[in-house]
Amino acid sequence: MSSKSSRRPPQSHGPSPSHKQCLKFVATSMMSGFGKFVAIISAFLLSRILHHFLKPFSQPQITSDFLIGMVLATIPVVHETFGDISVMNLDNIVDFGMILYTFVLGLEMDPYVIFKAPSRPAIVAYAGMLSTCILTCLLTPWLHYGTKDTNMITLTISLSITLSGSGSHVLTRLITNLKIGKSDIGKLAVVAGVHSDMITMFFYSILFVLFPLEKISSTKGEIKHVVKMILGILIQSIIAAKVSPFFFNWINNENPEGKALKGSHLVLSMAFMAVICSCATWFGYNPFFSAFLAGLFLPTEGRISKWAISKINYLLSLLFYPLLFFWVGLKIDFSDFQGGQIGTWGRFFVLIFIVVVGKVFGTICGGVLLGFRWPELAAIGMLLTAKGHFHVYLAVHAFRSKRIEMPTCISIVIVIFLSIVHTPFIVKHIIRRARALVPVHRMNLQCLDPKTELKILLCVHGSHNLPSAINLLAISRGRPNPGLNVYVTDMVELSDKLASTQEKEEGTNNMVLTDKLVIEMREQITQAFQAYVDEDGTSITLGRSHALATFNGMSRELIVLAEDFMVSLILLPFHKRLNPDGTHDSGSPGFRYVNRKLLRHAPCSIGILVERGSGFADRISKLSECKVAIIFIGGKDDREALSYAGRVAWHPGVKLTVIRFLVDKNSENAPRRVSNRASTAEEEEEMKLDDESFADFYEKYVAGGKVAYMEKHLANSSETYTNLKSLKGQYTLIIVGRGGRVNTILTLGLNDWQQCPELGSVGDVLSGSGFECESSVLIIQQHRLKGQLDGLSDDFSIM
Repeated sequence: MSSKSSRRPPQSHGPSPSHKQCLKFVATSMMSGFGKFVAIISAFLLSRILHHFLKPFSQPQITSDFLIGMVLATIPVVHETFGDISVMNLDNIVDFGMILYTFVLGLEMDPYVIFKAPSRPAIVAYAGMLSTCILTCLLTPWLHYGTKDTNMITLTISLSITLSGSGSHVLTRLITNLKIGKSDIGKLAVVAGVHSDMITMFFYSILFVLFPLEKISSTKGEIKHVVKMILGILIQSIIAAKVSPFFFNWINNENPEGKALKGSHLVLSMAFMAVICSCATWFGYNPFFSAFLAGLFLPTEGRISKWAISKINYLLSLLFYPLLFFWVGLKIDFSDFQGGQIGTWGRFFVLIFIVVVGKVFGTICGGVLLGFRWPELAAIGMLLTAKGHFHVYLAVHAFRSKRIEMPTCISIVIVIFLSIVHTPFIVKHIIRRARALVPVHRMNLQCLDPKTELKILLCVHGSHNLPSAINLLAISRGRPNPGLNVYVTDMVELSDKLASTQEKEEGTNNMVLTDKLVIEMREQITQAFQAYVDEDGTSITLGRSHALATFNGMSRELIVLAEDFMVSLILLPFHKRLNPDGTHDSGSPGFRYVNRKLLRHAPCSIGILVERGSGFADRISKLSECKVAIIFIGGKDDREALSYAGRVAWHPGVKLTVIRFLVDKNSENAPRRVSNRASTAEEEEEMKLDDESFADFYEKYVAGGKVAYMEKHLANSSETYTNLKSLKGQYTLIIVGRGGRVNTILTLGLNDWQQCPELGSVGDVLSGSGFECESSVLIIQQHRLKGQLDGLSDDFSIM
């Protein structure tokens, strides 16, 4: 019997070829996907890093987004990572982002201003646009910016609209960040930019109706398509303008301010906006301008609209703008620029010429007719040349649609970039010119002309402030010539009870108080000050006023009085009242609120008197010997206090001592490291100003023996505290600056246990309840100019 040997099939010890190809495909896809992810994340991160380094040059965020996106996407390794499918996906993402951009752009604009008489900024904007359009139509048809198949009329109109427009988002943010938005030239530039942007978007919307991108063979078909789009726009606009307010009002009423938005209402609102934006697209209209027109006619006011504007703008700035320029970098190939041809450079420089000359010339012509000066108009014209994200997108979109060639697309993109980069330098030129033209009134003692009389607003809460207020008046007199003009002002809270006693004065619209207690108090204060002036008030001019208001409005009343009287100094009582035993009561929170508001918003220098003990209540006369000290550490407030002390030194009954605290850097107790935000250059500049100010004071008063001088070399704030404590019982009044010091070594840590931060670190220590010093304290703060334009008010006017 024969046996058959059974054979087993050979076993495979490795993956099959098809399995290998599958693994290779998965690995390649994962690496490719990871590369794309790294590239896009790098664009976001590097853009933020570059923006940080460009901050000293005041460049807007779009500059860093542009540079990083263009450079990163054109790197061969990065460019090759994105294939056709990836780029197509990016196309869809960017298109959707631009729909959001145009929607929020329209939502922030008011379309009804077009139907009103043109304002001055609108006339300036229209003049600049018109001249740019005319120049574009005259020059571009001869330079062949489009492809052979492009309609010359359509291309010329598109270019004229693009070059005459302005990027209002970019321009507004730049002007706001550089702090000229409150000035007349800043307001004019912002409003003109918005008008220019809105009108160009309107023209784009009309252009896409008259010259649609779709090619239709028959004239009848074209007319039918145009009529259909116009019908879609009308339906969308009517719904957005007339129907949507009812829906939005219902949503806003259901979600009042202060309560969280209901999720269902939020989803419903977003869906409603999306439907409105897409209405015209169902009739064949362009989705970007459909979204713009929807946003334009939707209600701007209300919680939902404001929520949509803030959230979409945040999403765009955080994610979309860096991605947009990365996409532009993928679309543009700089090797196709054809830089070796003269025609390419000719077309490039003609674009720059049109943008700059057209806009500046038109702005000057329109502005001069309105009475503006041409240098400021030229600066506004240069600002209005700035373009935005949508203009960059349109240039690339025209290349995608084969309306223009690559060299033209690159030229337009670079011109747009250059129109943005120069704007911070124009703003800085405006600020420099404003400093030269605008008289800066520093309402403080340090800058007061010695030949000009000092004007003071001396405030009192009631008759209990009379002794100290009269003494302040006495020592503030200074030289007999030019004298002192003081306005004694009663700070009276307008309570409900007091308001009921107001009556209309006969023959006028003024309201007068009839409350007997207030009338008696005011008469008592007037008589006391008048008696002092009659007895010992040589060269003093006395005025009376009152601030009758609630605590919320009292600071505003005092500011108005200070501005009307053009005073250089406001002197206020401390909010805590002195008890007979020398301690303070709990104080009035209302008067404290007024003092703190005035410290922030006063139009001049300000002083707060904290009464301690009973010495400063005694009458200061020519025969008395009132010991007063001024502590000088450094900084603008100490320099202002020193200027005030110069006036005190002239009183014959005052013995003034100036005590200067200096840093002892060689001491063993000196801190090794001090956290100081000020730069070395700023610290050196402040120290230079301190030395100059003190040297001038020393020469005028100390060298002649009029003022005593003491110098303390201290290592740290602990020694400062010890020296302040040693002043116990030596002086009736101590004058200090509130703050404003760059060198904080001697005051570092003094404010850790502050009871009243509004008094500053040294002032709070001297007036604190736990500090054993019975000297009254006068804390002085130098006038803080509005804004941060180095000596220029942020609401300056040069137009």
